Amino acid sequence: MNVENPYQSAAQWLAAHAGFPASRLAPGAETLVCVAALVAAEEAAQQQRFLIQRRDPAQTAALKTHALRRSQVHYKCDNSAKV
Repeated sequence: MNVENPYQSAAQWLAAHAGFPASRLAPGAETLVCVAALVAAEEAAQQQRFLIQRRDPAQTAALKTHALRRSQVHYKCDNSAKV
């Protein structure tokens, strides 16, 4: 269903399946179709919101590798151990 205008998608569904506006469904059934369209629009908006990718796994791995290599550059060998 269309997220921007749920009533338009409900009207299109009614026209395709119920012969709207020439014939109409019972008022309760029309109300259910409208409520279903609103719920579908809300669910689509929720899914769209959760599709935002906050972290890029490849970038995170590259940053960890970079930090590890930088920490190894300044490694000092301890030769003070007596054998």
